[in-house]
Amino acid sequence: MADKVIAPEKGSAHRTLQIVVFKLGQEEYGLHIDQIKEVVITPNITRMPQTPSYVMGVANIRGNVIAIFDLEDRFNLTRNIQKQGSKYTLVVEGEDVKMGLLVNEVPNTVSVNTADFDESVGIINDANAETNYIKGIIKTDDRLIILIDIFKVIDQEMSSTMKKAAVAA
Repeated sequence: MADKVIAPEKGSAHRTLQIVVFKLGQEEYGLHIDQIKEVVITPNITRMPQTPSYVMGVANIRGNVIAIFDLEDRFNLTRNIQKQGSKYTLVVEGEDVKMGLLVNEVPNTVSVNTADFDESVGIINDANAETNYIKGIIKTDDRLIILIDIFKVIDQEMSSTMKKAAVAA
């Protein structure tokens, strides 16, 4: 779906993308705005037994029990020194999955030109993922934003872990 949005239309100069930008470690990451349902202050998280370290547990968000993921852990990133205060959760919803992603700061929305989007990063892969979840790099001003497809980040193991966690809760 995001691939269709990124490709410029015939006859048009450049299209714009709406990206939700957040920090993980020292880098900025982005998700297409269509992948984000809402941003909430992280509620209490109930740890689930026998889950990978990047699965923080489950939380009740607006009456829905959803799995909460720590992408800094999942991507093996150096943790940002955390300031006092609440973390935020990006609630992501797809056709068959709903989950939360922990972020340290309030994410912001950025409009970028497709001309600023570079898809030539296909050589960078997560060795454990079956498909490449990095869609490309957005170059805007002096920033580089790594655009990811969160649904590709979720491999079969994570997907089944979320379903087990939601059922157990």
